Amino acid sequence: MKNKVTIVGAGNVGATTAQRIFDKGYADVVLVDIVEDLPQGKALDMLEAGPVVRSDALIVGTNGYDETTGSDVVVITSGVPRRPGMSRDDLLLTNRDIVTNVVTEVVKRSPDCILLPVTNPLDAITQRAHQVSGFHKSRVIGMAGILDTARFRTFLSQELSVSVDSVHAFVLGGHGDSMVPVVGSTTVGGTPISRLLPTERINAIVQRTRDGGAEIVNLLKAGSAYYAPSAAIAQMVEAIILDKKEVLPCTAYLEGEYGIDGLFVGVPVKLGAGGVEDIIEFELTQEERLALHASADAVRELIEVMDS
Repeated sequence: MKNKVTIVGAGNVGATTAQRIFDKGYADVVLVDIVEDLPQGKALDMLEAGPVVRSDALIVGTNGYDETTGSDVVVITSGVPRRPGMSRDDLLLTNRDIVTNVVTEVVKRSPDCILLPVTNPLDAITQRAHQVSGFHKSRVIGMAGILDTARFRTFLSQELSVSVDSVHAFVLGGHGDSMVPVVGSTTVGGTPISRLLPTERINAIVQRTRDGGAEIVNLLKAGSAYYAPSAAIAQMVEAIILDKKEVLPCTAYLEGEYGIDGLFVGVPVKLGAGGVEDIIEFELTQEERLALHASADAVRELIEVMDS
Protein backbone atom coordinates (compact mmCIF):
# COMPACT_ATOMS: atom_id res chain seq x y z
CA MET A 1 0.00 0.00 0.00
CA LYS A 2 1.32 3.44 -0.94
CA ASN A 3 1.65 6.26 1.53
CA LYS A 4 -1.09 8.86 1.47
CA VAL A 5 -0.56 12.61 1.25
CA THR A 6 -3.40 15.09 1.62
CA ILE A 7 -3.11 18.64 0.31
CA VAL A 8 -5.72 21.08 1.58
CA GLY A 9 -6.14 23.96 -0.85
CA ALA A 10 -6.30 23.42 -4.61
CA GLY A 11 -5.05 26.84 -5.63
CA ASN A 12 -1.74 27.36 -7.41
CA VAL A 13 0.48 26.25 -4.54
CA GLY A 14 -1.62 23.27 -3.54
CA ALA A 15 -2.34 22.01 -7.04
CA THR A 16 1.26 22.36 -8.19
CA THR A 17 2.41 20.51 -5.07
CA ALA A 18 -0.08 17.75 -5.80
CA GLN A 19 1.25 17.46 -9.33
CA ARG A 20 4.88 17.25 -8.18
CA ILE A 21 4.09 14.49 -5.67
CA PHE A 22 1.82 12.56 -8.05
CA ASP A 23 4.44 12.69 -10.80
CA LYS A 24 7.01 11.05 -8.49
CA GLY A 25 4.59 8.19 -7.81
CA TYR A 26 5.70 7.39 -4.24
CA ALA A 27 2.38 8.37 -2.62
CA ASP A 28 -1.32 8.57 -3.38
CA VAL A 29 -2.68 12.11 -3.17
CA VAL A 30 -5.94 13.65 -1.95
CA LEU A 31 -6.59 17.25 -3.05
CA VAL A 32 -9.15 19.14 -0.94
CA ASP A 33 -10.83 22.47 -1.63
CA ILE A 34 -14.13 24.15 -0.73
CA VAL A 35 -14.74 25.26 -4.35
CA GLU A 36 -17.16 22.78 -5.90
CA ASP A 37 -15.65 20.58 -8.64
CA LEU A 38 -12.30 22.44 -8.64
CA PRO A 39 -10.19 19.79 -6.86
CA GLN A 40 -12.01 17.01 -8.69
CA GLY A 41 -11.21 18.53 -12.06
CA LYS A 42 -7.58 19.23 -11.27
CA ALA A 43 -7.07 15.77 -9.76
CA LEU A 44 -8.60 14.04 -12.80
CA ASP A 45 -6.39 16.06 -15.13
CA MET A 46 -3.30 14.99 -13.17
CA LEU A 47 -4.44 11.37 -13.00
CA GLU A 48 -4.70 11.24 -16.78
CA ALA A 49 -1.05 12.28 -16.99
CA GLY A 50 -0.06 9.10 -15.18
CA PRO A 51 0.76 7.04 -18.28
CA VAL A 52 2.92 9.86 -19.63
CA VAL A 53 4.91 10.53 -16.45
CA ARG A 54 4.86 6.82 -15.57
CA SER A 55 3.11 7.26 -12.25
CA ASP A 56 0.81 4.56 -10.93
CA ALA A 57 -0.17 6.67 -7.94
CA LEU A 58 -3.79 7.60 -7.40
CA ILE A 59 -5.03 11.16 -6.99
CA VAL A 60 -8.56 12.24 -6.09
CA GLY A 61 -10.19 15.61 -5.51
CA THR A 62 -12.85 16.31 -2.91
CA ASN A 63 -14.79 19.09 -1.22
CA GLY A 64 -14.85 17.21 2.08
CA TYR A 65 -12.45 15.47 4.41
CA ASP A 66 -13.59 11.85 4.55
CA GLU A 67 -11.30 10.91 1.68
CA THR A 68 -8.32 12.17 3.68
CA THR A 69 -8.73 9.47 6.35
CA GLY A 70 -5.49 7.70 7.18
CA SER A 71 -3.17 10.29 5.63
CA ASP A 72 0.52 10.07 6.51
CA VAL A 73 1.23 13.73 5.71
CA VAL A 74 -1.21 16.64 5.47
CA VAL A 75 -0.06 19.80 3.67
CA ILE A 76 -2.10 22.92 4.46
CA THR A 77 -2.00 25.60 1.75
CA SER A 78 -5.54 26.94 2.19
CA GLY A 79 -6.06 30.57 3.14
CA VAL A 80 -6.33 34.06 1.76
CA PRO A 81 -3.46 34.79 -0.67
CA ARG A 82 -1.09 37.70 -0.28
CA ARG A 83 -1.82 40.60 -2.64
CA PRO A 84 0.24 43.65 -3.68
CA GLY A 85 0.67 46.01 -0.77
CA MET A 86 -0.52 43.41 1.73
CA SER A 87 1.80 42.47 4.59
CA ARG A 88 1.93 38.96 5.99
CA ASP A 89 0.48 40.41 9.20
CA ASP A 90 -2.69 41.43 7.35
CA LEU A 91 -3.33 37.79 6.59
CA LEU A 92 -3.08 36.62 10.16
CA LEU A 93 -6.56 36.57 11.65
CA THR A 94 -8.44 35.36 8.58
CA ASN A 95 -5.95 32.59 7.90
CA ARG A 96 -5.84 31.66 11.58
CA ASP A 97 -9.55 30.81 11.46
CA ILE A 98 -9.25 28.90 8.18
CA VAL A 99 -6.33 26.80 9.40
CA THR A 100 -8.00 26.14 12.75
CA ASN A 101 -10.94 24.54 10.94
CA VAL A 102 -8.70 22.58 8.55
CA VAL A 103 -6.53 21.16 11.33
CA THR A 104 -9.58 20.18 13.37
CA GLU A 105 -11.04 18.26 10.42
CA VAL A 106 -7.89 16.45 9.31
CA VAL A 107 -6.77 15.46 12.81
CA LYS A 108 -10.13 13.76 13.42
CA ARG A 109 -9.48 11.49 10.45
CA SER A 110 -5.69 11.19 10.49
CA PRO A 111 -4.58 11.32 14.14
CA ASP A 112 -1.15 9.92 13.31
CA CYS A 113 -0.30 12.26 10.42
CA ILE A 114 2.45 14.86 10.15
CA LEU A 115 1.19 18.40 9.51
CA LEU A 116 2.99 20.71 7.07
CA PRO A 117 1.45 24.21 7.23
CA VAL A 118 2.29 26.54 4.33
CA THR A 119 -0.34 29.24 4.86
CA ASN A 120 0.99 32.71 5.68
CA PRO A 121 2.03 34.24 7.99
CA LEU A 122 3.79 30.91 8.17
CA ASP A 123 5.45 30.84 11.58
CA ALA A 124 2.40 32.03 13.54
CA ILE A 125 0.09 29.75 11.56
CA THR A 126 2.35 26.78 12.30
CA GLN A 127 2.16 27.65 16.00
CA ARG A 128 -1.63 27.68 15.69
CA ALA A 129 -1.69 24.30 13.94
CA HIS A 130 0.40 22.88 16.78
CA GLN A 131 -1.97 24.30 19.39
CA VAL A 132 -5.12 23.02 17.69
CA SER A 133 -3.80 19.58 16.80
CA GLY A 134 -2.31 18.75 20.17
CA PHE A 135 0.42 16.89 18.27
CA HIS A 136 3.95 16.41 19.51
CA LYS A 137 6.20 19.21 18.27
CA SER A 138 8.02 16.82 15.91
CA ARG A 139 4.84 16.29 13.86
CA VAL A 140 4.08 19.94 13.01
CA ILE A 141 6.59 21.50 10.61
CA GLY A 142 6.26 24.73 8.66
CA MET A 143 7.52 25.21 5.12
CA ALA A 144 9.52 28.41 4.71
CA GLY A 145 13.24 27.99 5.19
CA ILE A 146 13.67 25.74 2.16
CA LEU A 147 11.99 28.32 -0.06
CA ASP A 148 13.92 31.28 1.40
CA THR A 149 17.18 29.35 1.16
CA ALA A 150 16.45 28.37 -2.44
CA ARG A 151 15.99 32.03 -3.32
CA PHE A 152 19.25 32.96 -1.60
CA ARG A 153 21.13 30.18 -3.38
CA THR A 154 19.57 31.13 -6.72
CA PHE A 155 20.63 34.76 -6.46
CA LEU A 156 24.16 33.81 -5.39
CA SER A 157 24.53 31.30 -8.22
CA GLN A 158 23.44 33.93 -10.74
CA GLU A 159 25.77 36.51 -9.28
CA LEU A 160 28.78 34.17 -9.49
CA SER A 161 27.75 32.19 -12.59
CA VAL A 162 28.04 28.85 -10.82
CA SER A 163 25.71 25.89 -10.42
CA VAL A 164 23.15 26.14 -7.63
CA ASP A 165 24.54 22.79 -6.44
CA SER A 166 27.82 24.54 -5.59
CA VAL A 167 26.14 27.07 -3.28
CA HIS A 168 25.65 25.92 0.32
CA ALA A 169 23.59 28.19 2.54
CA PHE A 170 20.83 28.41 5.13
CA VAL A 171 18.20 31.04 5.78
CA LEU A 172 16.88 30.97 9.35
CA GLY A 173 14.26 32.85 11.36
CA GLY A 174 10.73 33.89 10.53
CA HIS A 175 9.36 33.77 7.00
CA GLY A 176 9.21 37.48 6.30
CA ASP A 177 11.16 40.70 6.39
CA SER A 178 13.15 39.59 9.43
CA MET A 179 14.49 36.32 7.97
CA VAL A 180 18.20 35.70 8.52
CA PRO A 181 20.36 34.52 5.60
CA VAL A 182 23.38 33.09 7.43
CA VAL A 183 26.19 34.72 5.49
CA GLY A 184 28.93 33.57 7.85
CA SER A 185 28.53 29.91 6.91
CA THR A 186 27.57 30.40 3.26
CA THR A 187 30.07 28.84 0.86
CA VAL A 188 30.49 28.35 -2.87
CA GLY A 189 32.52 25.28 -3.67
CA GLY A 190 33.76 25.33 -0.09
CA THR A 191 34.93 28.95 -0.30
CA PRO A 192 33.30 31.45 2.10
CA ILE A 193 31.09 33.89 0.22
CA SER A 194 32.87 36.80 1.89
CA ARG A 195 35.98 35.94 -0.15
CA LEU A 196 34.07 35.95 -3.42
CA LEU A 197 31.84 39.01 -3.21
CA PRO A 198 32.17 42.48 -1.68
CA THR A 199 30.04 43.24 1.34
CA GLU A 200 27.72 45.57 -0.56
CA ARG A 201 26.85 42.87 -3.12
CA ILE A 202 26.23 40.32 -0.37
CA ASN A 203 23.98 42.77 1.45
CA ALA A 204 22.04 43.46 -1.75
CA ILE A 205 21.48 39.73 -2.31
CA VAL A 206 20.42 39.26 1.30
CA GLN A 207 17.86 42.05 0.90
CA ARG A 208 16.59 40.60 -2.38
CA THR A 209 16.12 37.28 -0.62
CA ARG A 210 14.07 38.95 2.10
CA ASP A 211 11.97 40.66 -0.56
CA GLY A 212 11.73 37.52 -2.71
CA GLY A 213 8.03 36.87 -2.21
CA ALA A 214 7.05 40.51 -2.60
CA GLU A 215 9.10 40.81 -5.80
CA ILE A 216 7.08 38.02 -7.40
CA VAL A 217 3.76 39.38 -6.09
CA ASN A 218 4.55 42.77 -7.63
CA LEU A 219 5.46 41.20 -10.97
CA LEU A 220 2.41 38.96 -11.16
CA LYS A 221 0.04 41.77 -10.10
CA ALA A 222 -2.55 39.15 -9.08
CA GLY A 223 -1.37 36.14 -7.13
CA SER A 224 1.87 35.06 -5.56
CA ALA A 225 4.70 32.56 -6.02
CA TYR A 226 3.84 28.88 -6.38
CA TYR A 227 6.44 27.03 -8.47
CA ALA A 228 9.27 27.41 -5.95
CA PRO A 229 7.02 27.01 -2.88
CA SER A 230 5.54 23.80 -4.26
CA ALA A 231 9.02 22.43 -4.97
CA ALA A 232 10.01 23.17 -1.37
CA ILE A 233 6.90 21.42 -0.01
CA ALA A 234 7.52 18.39 -2.20
CA GLN A 235 11.09 18.15 -0.89
CA MET A 236 9.78 18.08 2.68
CA VAL A 237 7.12 15.48 1.88
CA GLU A 238 9.67 13.27 0.14
CA ALA A 239 12.11 13.52 3.06
CA ILE A 240 9.35 12.33 5.41
CA ILE A 241 7.73 9.64 3.26
CA LEU A 242 11.06 8.16 2.17
CA ASP A 243 12.63 8.65 5.62
CA LYS A 244 15.63 10.41 4.09
CA LYS A 245 16.93 11.99 7.33
CA GLU A 246 17.65 15.08 5.24
CA VAL A 247 18.91 18.26 6.91
CA LEU A 248 16.66 21.07 5.72
CA PRO A 249 15.74 24.53 7.01
CA CYS A 250 12.16 24.27 8.30
CA THR A 251 9.93 26.00 10.81
CA ALA A 252 10.18 23.94 13.99
CA TYR A 253 9.29 24.28 17.65
CA LEU A 254 12.28 25.34 19.73
CA GLU A 255 12.77 24.57 23.40
CA GLY A 256 15.99 26.38 24.16
CA GLU A 257 17.85 25.71 20.92
CA TYR A 258 19.56 28.86 19.63
CA GLY A 259 18.47 30.48 22.92
CA ILE A 260 14.79 30.52 21.83
CA ASP A 261 12.06 28.79 23.81
CA GLY A 262 8.41 27.94 23.14
CA LEU A 263 8.28 29.22 19.58
CA PHE A 264 8.17 28.00 15.99
CA VAL A 265 11.11 29.50 14.09
CA GLY A 266 13.03 28.50 10.97
CA VAL A 267 16.12 26.43 11.77
CA PRO A 268 17.96 23.46 10.23
CA VAL A 269 16.30 20.16 11.16
CA LYS A 270 16.80 16.49 10.38
CA LEU A 271 13.62 15.50 8.56
CA GLY A 272 12.53 11.87 8.34
CA ALA A 273 9.66 9.49 8.96
CA GLY A 274 9.24 10.85 12.48
CA GLY A 275 8.99 14.42 11.25
CA VAL A 276 11.53 16.65 12.97
CA GLU A 277 13.95 14.07 14.33
CA ASP A 278 16.56 16.55 15.49
CA ILE A 279 17.24 20.29 15.63
CA ILE A 280 20.63 21.03 14.09
CA GLU A 281 22.51 23.80 15.92
CA PHE A 282 25.52 25.37 14.26
CA GLU A 283 27.69 28.31 15.11
CA LEU A 284 26.32 31.78 14.39
CA THR A 285 28.17 35.05 14.54
CA GLN A 286 27.04 37.44 17.25
CA GLU A 287 25.34 39.59 14.62
CA GLU A 288 23.49 36.59 13.16
CA ARG A 289 22.40 35.39 16.58
CA LEU A 290 21.00 38.83 17.42
CA ALA A 291 19.20 38.92 14.08
CA LEU A 292 17.71 35.46 14.70
CA HIS A 293 16.42 36.57 18.10
CA ALA A 294 14.96 39.74 16.57
CA SER A 295 13.21 37.57 13.98
CA ALA A 296 11.86 35.33 16.74
CA ASP A 297 10.56 38.41 18.56
CA ALA A 298 8.68 39.44 15.42
CA VAL A 299 7.08 35.98 15.27
CA ARG A 300 6.16 36.20 18.96
CA GLU A 301 4.40 39.53 18.34
CA LEU A 302 2.25 37.89 15.65
CA ILE A 303 1.33 35.06 17.97
CA GLU A 304 0.31 37.51 20.65
CA VAL A 305 -2.02 39.21 18.15
CA MET A 306 -3.35 35.85 17.01
CA ASP A 307 -4.04 34.65 20.54
CA SER A 308 -5.52 37.92 21.83
